Amino acid sequence: MDANYLNELSQNLITWGAEFGLKALGAIAIWVIGRKLINLGVSLITRALKKQPIDVTIVTFVGSAVTILLNITLIVALLGFFGVETTSFAALLAAAGFAIGAAWSGLLANFAAGAFLIVLRPFKVGDFIQAGGVIGTVAEVGLFVTTIDTPDNVRTFVGNNKVFGDNISNFSANPYRRVDLTAQLHGGVDHRDAIARLQQRVAQIPNVLKDPAPTLEILEFTPFGPVLAVRPFCNNKDYWQVYFDTNRAIRETFGDAGYPGVEHRLVVRNES
Repeated sequence: MDANYLNELSQNLITWGAEFGLKALGAIAIWVIGRKLINLGVSLITRALKKQPIDVTIVTFVGSAVTILLNITLIVALLGFFGVETTSFAALLAAAGFAIGAAWSGLLANFAAGAFLIVLRPFKVGDFIQAGGVIGTVAEVGLFVTTIDTPDNVRTFVGNNKVFGDNISNFSANPYRRVDLTAQLHGGVDHRDAIARLQQRVAQIPNVLKDPAPTLEILEFTPFGPVLAVRPFCNNKDYWQVYFDTNRAIRETFGDAGYPGVEHRLVVRNES
């Protein structure tokens, strides 16, 4: 083999290796510096948003979206630095996105529903809601799932598409709510006396609101006697305390008044 050819080949290899090495070092430097700048930028954005009266869910969502967008931009810049045609990469990325979208349509539906939940805000973190067949306190509204802590302290993850596609009851949206209970009276008891006694007793229960005042009226009639509707109002955080205290007040009020109990008798018919 000709010596000049070998010398030329070795020189070309050295030149190519030097250029590639410099580009590799430059790409590593761009990646490291770019990642640090991205983290710094996202940190500054989230820190600025947290100082504003913005829900923490929106802050998390914006931070994640900005991080993903900047990382994709950094990767495209690195490919362009190595001479890769970015238009071809964009087409490849679009095709990959279409394939992933077809395969993960349910996941993308949850993502879209999560975006609508964050924009429309039917509830926020800390609200007590019923959605997607689950009732409890909202712990987090994520990109794909909503995290709910149930009253028995079980952390439940519900897909955002199921939450958004179903009825949502937000028990924390209004300043107060009504406790709905009933009290069965004996047929021989004067309902006016029973209502007056209960009205006075229920008003003494802690955290029962005076405005609106508790409602006590005859709800319906049964073979055993009239049924009273006992409906005090309270703040959302006091619901269960008022619920149980009102039940106890009904029992104790009727017992102190000496009202006869209601006997539920089972009637057996003899068909013979």
